Amino acid sequence: MNSIALILGYVWPEPNSSAAGARIVQLIKALQSRGLEVHFACAAAPTEHQIDLGAMQVTAHTIELNSSSFNQFVATLEPELVIFDRFVTEEQFGWRVAESCSGAMRILDTEDLHSLRYAREKILKKAQKNNQECGPVLAQSQEIFQVMREDELVMREVAAIFRCDLSLMISEFEIDLLTRFFSVPASLLLHVPFMVECSARSTPTFAEREHFVSIGNFRHAPNWDAVLWLKQDLWPLLRRRCPSAQLHIYGAYPPKKATQLTNPKERFLVKGWADDALQVVENAKVLLAPLRFGAGIKGKIVDAMRTSTPSVVTSIAAESMAGDCAWPGIVADTKESFVDAAAQIYQNESHWLLASQACLPLLCSRYDFAMRSEELMSIVCARLQSLERFRRNNFLGGMFQYHSARSTEFMSRWIEVKSRINAQ
Repeated sequence: MNSIALILGYVWPEPNSSAAGARIVQLIKALQSRGLEVHFACAAAPTEHQIDLGAMQVTAHTIELNSSSFNQFVATLEPELVIFDRFVTEEQFGWRVAESCSGAMRILDTEDLHSLRYAREKILKKAQKNNQECGPVLAQSQEIFQVMREDELVMREVAAIFRCDLSLMISEFEIDLLTRFFSVPASLLLHVPFMVECSARSTPTFAEREHFVSIGNFRHAPNWDAVLWLKQDLWPLLRRRCPSAQLHIYGAYPPKKATQLTNPKERFLVKGWADDALQVVENAKVLLAPLRFGAGIKGKIVDAMRTSTPSVVTSIAAESMAGDCAWPGIVADTKESFVDAAAQIYQNESHWLLASQACLPLLCSRYDFAMRSEELMSIVCARLQSLERFRRNNFLGGMFQYHSARSTEFMSRWIEVKSRINAQ
């Protein structure tokens, strides 16, 4: 196995801003655990909150979109593994990797199934347009499939999955959806949830904690929708049940429309950026995650588990997170049941303690870094050893690579030529 792995980032990783950023850091550590030299390349502009990759012993590269300079870069680097951060990155660079570094194993990290998230959002907006009282989208797989297939997004996303040698899926629900309804072979998919160090930590007691907390990047549509549902429907009821409690809303990149929701009299406080998300969560008595749509699994809930903080969540937020383990809190999907659950855990120490004690067993069962990273790297190494045979057997993948890559390639080359002419 060659010593180089290249990650092509959609954006520069910000682990303190989003679960997606934390996910990239986890993958980097998993690769390094097998002695790989990791390189990270990205065409996006640098950001204020991006992680110091150099401090992680990762070599960073700035690359260009629609430029043959990338072909030269990847051919010179000669990575054995190339990981695409989300399907749009594979669309942009996958054909170039296949052309200039054909022996490299191509891995897609989906982050979450974007087309599933958008389908659920579409269902929610339709219900809202019809003036229905809207809780979380609880549509079954068959209905979701019918909505997904109406949008070209799923065509692009599934095509990217077929073109790659392996796709890392964060959610078992998404694996089931792809294999049952989109004819994706199970051999192309690998369940890799979040991977965190699984160890007990000293956290505040019930008596030492106060208030409710909700956290999530404001640029992520499901998080912003959850804030609005809290503000408009859930918190007005919950604050009456818990008259001394405040609701603290944290998240990266809060827009003005979010900070303007702050109302001290209502004890609804939009705090914005959190320097230390774990500290914010562990000082709260209960984490609220009233997501009405979305996909993947939720980093905020993993943070709650790591800090032994009970959580009250919707089925969307809980999807594919617990397996056969007990939920460390309560899953509730109606406005009334959600408020009842939050008030119950907040006010009843024995209920709170039971939920808090369920956090570590679930964390260790599902998200232990040592276990999950070993599974990931063992399968990657095995796939590398039989890569040529595997590709021969993946006829549909080769067909998608031929046709989709040709159209993407010609568009990219046209943009490159146009940009060169305009610069003259």
